Amino acid sequence: MAAPERITVGGRSLRFSNGDKVLYPSTKTTKRDVLEYVLRASDALIAHAAGRPVTRKRWPDGVGTARKPGSLFFQKTLERGAPEWIQTLEQRHSTGPKQYPLLTEPAVLAWMAQMGALELHVPQWRALDGERSNPDRLVLDLDPGEGADLDDCARVAMWVRELLVDIGLEPVPLTSGSKGIHLYARLDGTVTSEQASEVAHQLARSLEQMHPDLVVSDMKKAKRRGRVLIDWSQNSASKTTVAPYSLRGRLRPTVAAPRSWEEIEAGGLSQLEYPEVLERLERDGDIIAALDPPPDRLAKYRGMRSAARTPEPVPAEPAVAGEGTSWVVQKHQARALHYDFRLEQEGVLVSWAVPKGLPATAKQNRLAVQTEDHPLEYGSFSGTIPKCEYGAGKVEIWDAGEYELEKWRDDEVIGTLHGRPDGGLGGEPYRFALIRTDAGKRQWLVHRMKEQDAERDARLKGHAPPAAGGAAGSKARGAKTGGAGGRAAGAKAAGRRGDRLTDLRPMLATLGDASDIDDEREWSFEVKWDGWRAIVQKRGESVRLATRNGRDLSEAFPELVEALASGIRTGDAVLDGEIVVLHRTGAAKGAASFEALQDRAGLSGRAAAKAAKASPATIMLFDLLESGDERLTGQRLDERQSHLDDLVHENARVKISKPLRGKLERILEVTGERGIEGVIAKRHDGRYRPGVRSTDWLKIKHVLAREVVVIGWLEGKGSLAGTVGSLVLALPGEGGRMRYAGRVGTGFSGKQRDRLRDELRPRRTAPRVDELPADVARRARWVRATVGEVEHTEQTASGALRHPVWRGLRPDKSLDDLQTP
Repeated sequence: MAAPERITVGGRSLRFSNGDKVLYPSTKTTKRDVLEYVLRASDALIAHAAGRPVTRKRWPDGVGTARKPGSLFFQKTLERGAPEWIQTLEQRHSTGPKQYPLLTEPAVLAWMAQMGALELHVPQWRALDGERSNPDRLVLDLDPGEGADLDDCARVAMWVRELLVDIGLEPVPLTSGSKGIHLYARLDGTVTSEQASEVAHQLARSLEQMHPDLVVSDMKKAKRRGRVLIDWSQNSASKTTVAPYSLRGRLRPTVAAPRSWEEIEAGGLSQLEYPEVLERLERDGDIIAALDPPPDRLAKYRGMRSAARTPEPVPAEPAVAGEGTSWVVQKHQARALHYDFRLEQEGVLVSWAVPKGLPATAKQNRLAVQTEDHPLEYGSFSGTIPKCEYGAGKVEIWDAGEYELEKWRDDEVIGTLHGRPDGGLGGEPYRFALIRTDAGKRQWLVHRMKEQDAERDARLKGHAPPAAGGAAGSKARGAKTGGAGGRAAGAKAAGRRGDRLTDLRPMLATLGDASDIDDEREWSFEVKWDGWRAIVQKRGESVRLATRNGRDLSEAFPELVEALASGIRTGDAVLDGEIVVLHRTGAAKGAASFEALQDRAGLSGRAAAKAAKASPATIMLFDLLESGDERLTGQRLDERQSHLDDLVHENARVKISKPLRGKLERILEVTGERGIEGVIAKRHDGRYRPGVRSTDWLKIKHVLAREVVVIGWLEGKGSLAGTVGSLVLALPGEGGRMRYAGRVGTGFSGKQRDRLRDELRPRRTAPRVDELPADVARRARWVRATVGEVEHTEQTASGALRHPVWRGLRPDKSLDDLQTP
């Protein structure tokens, strides 16, 4: 058995063992694969589970097989020996209070993966200040009984949607990852769990009366045969539902996956497995993000004040997340004199009461008690809060200004304050660390950090953790190994010695289009490479590659570690780039193949070295974050790119992603013709904001259109019965044969489906296509070839079109007009 690894996720160091253990035998999915999935999907997973106590279903030895299922454990309370930084919520049971874990950061997901927790179940309510609030979601679980299937659930889902819309609720659908469909609708928090359950129950009974042949609301199995159960009971405050984006403990690694209503209407659904869910997240983002928006961070502040009785600002609207960096310290003479320290973060002033004020020297630590978030307007407030009001007393500004942020975690904040020349800090920069000291999140210490070599000093004293392996971890190798592996191991050894390794998350782009570019002279345009984002850390001769979630890629790409060690001219640097595998021949030469890159995932040792020779990767560097001891994130983009050009010596495996020249219209035209995924637009004067999705960077994706051959159609199910559910597509192959290119089931209106059925029915013929999937060969109605057009994201090596969307028939085109490879 391999020795346990140490992995680092968001600055947390965790033990990770048995990464090669197979948890899903049917697909050979390993524990490390599960870890990679939950970290890559962490933003969406956390968004829909945050604030909700998590009940876990654990399969420590895997799910097993149909003949020999794996052992399953239900885990509600936090295990003994769990990391102390995992936040908990106390829930009362008949046997006493229980501490449930809360999903607050990616490191918690990593720890749960280590414990074999595949399914994460949460209630429909969140905790507010440690207390259960009213539900903010309504859920209906559509569960097919024996003799019913997923398409029957889709048919029922459309009926449920109609009723929910009638009462002012807009539901979102998920295929559950098990057998059925989950429907969620957002609630405003004004109804109790009991009331929500009653609404769901009444809806289920109404549909049972309207459609008795297909719908049942009674849990008894005898009544469910051939029908779909609308399970309304999961709205109870004591019940849970598998969280959106959670894996399932089935024979295959399926996911509770959000779907579009177009997919539900089209029918032909299947449960999605985690690789496809990751593809969808990358392509479309979280399509159900509106279901669980960030909570109103000013709700508590507003509830403690009345705008009619206090001069303090009391905005009526929720805070809007922003990227400002203001700070203020207010001297507050209330019942006792204290100082309020406030830092702007995501549209609010996060606040601490510091009884004795900020420490003057590095030898002092001062107590800081976190209070409610305040509105940004409070940063300029001074005056007297009337008697009998909360915080009654005189408030005056002690100092204020802007701050540089180095780290913001739920238990640690590091930054440098820049105040007013006549302020309490005397106009001098003030580097500080805020360190949480209790699990309840309220008790902190504020520490002034030494000015000389302050960042190194902070790491040696434990105020910031050293960087270690990434989320997938790498087996330790001695520095004597030499070559790329030795240098990767050297980077880890350097971290253990206490050398400074930067803990930076990459800046993220916002999805946009060409109309968002107001003045092209203010923007730089680069290729949007279809690969894996990577932060490069070079310390001396050691090189480390890490994904945006901290997963270590150094062992998977030894050719890049080798090339970067010689290609970066300085000893210490941190760079941002994209790992790609480029097409080396054909019309797509120079474009990235995302499919080829997948083969490199999880490789190490000889396997990685062999893959590096057969299909070498290239890293496209596009930003420089640190050079030597200088952090460059505060500089303009064009200044950082100039430094990047000076620092990097390009070679076969290391390239600089140069800005594209010309008008945006022409750039989009050329990149589209070359099969490149899209373009990234960046403001010349934009600063690098680690971990922030900013409109200073816009990703403009191409929509690829392709003429295809329609060779058959599959009848829809449920509400689409009798009409076209999907079309069978092909592309011209060698010798006049057709190559199967997949199916398209989206992009149609109801009238288009009927029209296509009427046009295709008279064209019936025998199939003339190679290598058909069994389900298509069995169900398809074959027709004489006709030309149509679809939009798609890319074409795989097997010839299938990924994510096609129907655009229409092309009666102006013949088969001879289509290109044969």
